Amino acid sequence: MKITEVKVWLVEGVKYNWTLLKIYTDTGHTGVGESTNWPGSQIVEAATRELGERIIGLDPMRTDFIWTKLYRDLNWVGPYGASMCAISGIDMALLDLKAKVLGVPMYDLLGGQYRTEIPLYANYWFIGGGHNTEDYVQQAKQVKEAGFSGLKFDPFAHTNYFYGDDLATELSLTKTQQDLAFNISKAVREAIGPDMDMMIETHAMLNFKVAVAMAERFAALDIAWFEEPAGPESTKTLRAFRERIDPKVSICVGERHYTRYGIRDVLESYVADIIMPDITRCGGPSEMKRMATMAEAYNVLVAPHNPNGPLSTLASSHVCASIPNFFRQEFIFNDVPWRDEVLSHPLNIQEGKLVLSDRPGLGVDLIESEMEKHPGIRKHKEGYYI
Repeated sequence: MKITEVKVWLVEGVKYNWTLLKIYTDTGHTGVGESTNWPGSQIVEAATRELGERIIGLDPMRTDFIWTKLYRDLNWVGPYGASMCAISGIDMALLDLKAKVLGVPMYDLLGGQYRTEIPLYANYWFIGGGHNTEDYVQQAKQVKEAGFSGLKFDPFAHTNYFYGDDLATELSLTKTQQDLAFNISKAVREAIGPDMDMMIETHAMLNFKVAVAMAERFAALDIAWFEEPAGPESTKTLRAFRERIDPKVSICVGERHYTRYGIRDVLESYVADIIMPDITRCGGPSEMKRMATMAEAYNVLVAPHNPNGPLSTLASSHVCASIPNFFRQEFIFNDVPWRDEVLSHPLNIQEGKLVLSDRPGLGVDLIESEMEKHPGIRKHKEGYYI
């Protein structure tokens, strides 16, 4: 069996483009994958096309060999970023193809399932209103009513330091902005009750002093984790943060830590209670499984980052099915109406869980005609990241 073609599509998503792909072989077997990242989806698209050309003629069943070959070949331009997103999507499609050849679901290739119902936490549930307590509370109640066991949001996101034109170089917040973020979060906690997980995101956009102060305040709200209090550049900064805050506050990082090599120092430094690798960035299902196994050795939980397209959701869930140290998986609560239309089978979401089928591979195919109805945005427009 040989790979004969790799097709790539840029499809509009709810916030930014999805990069979807399909691998074809000379035996008629195919596999689908996703390389989505943002901003710069057209860079990821180009990288995926480039790497697709590099695997023509290879045996698709040699999934680890192809992963390692691409990783070493592309290491000259850097082991992270767009090249790793492309590797991630290709790995996903190869595992999907291999599982379909063998007639088994992807989680069987990853060691078999611990579970086939994957608990989700909701993100992007808050887009129907303004940055005020009343709108957040109303929408948080809708998430709870839908059966989700957790939700996440960035209560700082509407301040000008993040989305505005004059990014504050000190990454600071005024006392009023800090109070607003806390009061909204407190109201959401009261609305969803004590039994539902609440995760606080910061996008690593707070300076050290403010991040410490806000983590101390959030401790009173029994948050499930405080996410990315610092960027991925320095584990020492995370260590300093860990030593300064209330030990009851869990730290979660990993959406920008690529591959097992990128997460190693985080684990060895004991700075995170939970890691959140993103399957379209970290190296695909093969690498996410390896990262999860490393995390298990340090008694660290895994909660995949997943603000991407539907194939990312499915592939992450197959990894989650196959690991013992799984916690929750991220899920876009409000998505584009064509999310399920681009798939041969819709995502099976029941009471806040994704229920995996036993169909081979990811259990779906891509519908090319539907993807072409929703081409990716190729010029920046307000509120949209290409």
